[in-house]
Amino acid sequence: MVRLGLIAGVVALLTATTALPLRADDETLQIRSRLIPNFRVGSDEIRFGAFEFTGGLELSSSHQSLGAMSAIRLAEDRGRFLGVMDTGNWYAGRFERDDKGRLIGVTDFSVSPIIGANGDSSDEKWKFDAEGLALRGDEALVSFERVSRVDIYPAMAPGKSKPLGSLPVVIPLKELRHNRGLEAIAVAPPASPLAGAVIAVSEKSLNASGDIYAAILSGRSTGVFFVKRHPPFDVTDGDFLPNGDLLLLERRFSIAEGVGMRIRRIDGSRLGVGNLVDGPVILEADFGDQIDNMEGLDVSTDAEGQIYVTLVSDDNHSILQRNLILEFRYMGEAK
Repeated sequence: MVRLGLIAGVVALLTATTALPLRADDETLQIRSRLIPNFRVGSDEIRFGAFEFTGGLELSSSHQSLGAMSAIRLAEDRGRFLGVMDTGNWYAGRFERDDKGRLIGVTDFSVSPIIGANGDSSDEKWKFDAEGLALRGDEALVSFERVSRVDIYPAMAPGKSKPLGSLPVVIPLKELRHNRGLEAIAVAPPASPLAGAVIAVSEKSLNASGDIYAAILSGRSTGVFFVKRHPPFDVTDGDFLPNGDLLLLERRFSIAEGVGMRIRRIDGSRLGVGNLVDGPVILEADFGDQIDNMEGLDVSTDAEGQIYVTLVSDDNHSILQRNLILEFRYMGEAK
């Protein structure tokens, strides 16, 4: 693997008054950004379910390290971002925005290997198949499938560091299916009954009833709960709204129908050990819309208190797929 510069700089995370001033001090990837002005192909429509589309980008680079983006988290200023790739890398950079806050480009984009507990990194995807990312205080939490674990990295410089430790997975490892394991990880906000707790949801590890294994990994009450599965969709990421409800990003794929995605809202008051949770679909899209293999979801809030959802796609390093960043303003469900 080509090492392309370390993700470095001071990182202050997830408090009400701090930002995420990530900086790439060494080499950066040159990123080309193509604007996506409309979400629905051939339409100027901007309202989609509970969301208003505010813009997007298609990213490309001559360097092979761009791609496989599986999770993203934005800084409080909604400029800097940190993410993980399922090829075992961190990525970081900064969004450029116009005077209305709409995405217009990406700068300072850097990639650095995720380092394991033994101080190693690897080109073997099964060892560092990073799928989810959450920020908790001065820690970056990464969920891995295949070798199922949730490792804790120092947010001060995750690209140079071994994990500080791990969170207990809680879900019995025998129940986490190969390449269908831990996918989404998120930290409950202050308004949630689970305030500060870490939750994880698997992609497609199912119980005997066909429901998705999930768990509360930290806090006053840890243990397994389940998310109702509605085939053919599988979970790819999730994050909390400020009110404590959980948004789950889900994906489907078939040769006949192609790729689809949707976002489901889970009532935060129902999240608890032993519960089966479900919720309404508040956004759904297919190849009539500007989507690809949508893998990452982040919830952020601007200075005016407006809630935004940022989505990122995993191109699987395929010439047939795209690296997309899509952004929506959350408007709430229609009455």
